[in-house]
Amino acid sequence: MTMTNPNDDMLDGLFAQARKTTAAPSDDLTARVLADADAMQPQSTAVATPQMGLWARMLDTLGGWPAVGSLATATVVGIWVGVAPPSSVEDMTANLLGDQVSVTLFSTDLLFEEEVLFDG
Repeated sequence: MTMTNPNDDMLDGLFAQARKTTAAPSDDLTARVLADADAMQPQSTAVATPQMGLWARMLDTLGGWPAVGSLATATVVGIWVGVAPPSSVEDMTANLLGDQVSVTLFSTDLLFEEEVLFDG
């Protein structure tokens, strides 16, 4: 024997009745929801940005003024070490190459010996 609960029969009847009805929002509600959605959409603010010049783009590509300052410092130090190297660099190159090499940028001895500056 199967026992049924009268409350279950009543709930089944209510669920069957709820399945038959279709829930559609009213036109007024739909219009208000769409109006609110339109108000929340981002507005198009087309602002013309000025084009960057060549130097500004190169500066931006390198990383800005701090990077350009670092590159300039490295360049100056490289030229300085190349023109007037410290004695430890000269000693190391002498050990690697086998003999000491000395290069001068301003040699006036040759000009005066060959009398290039004088007519005569």
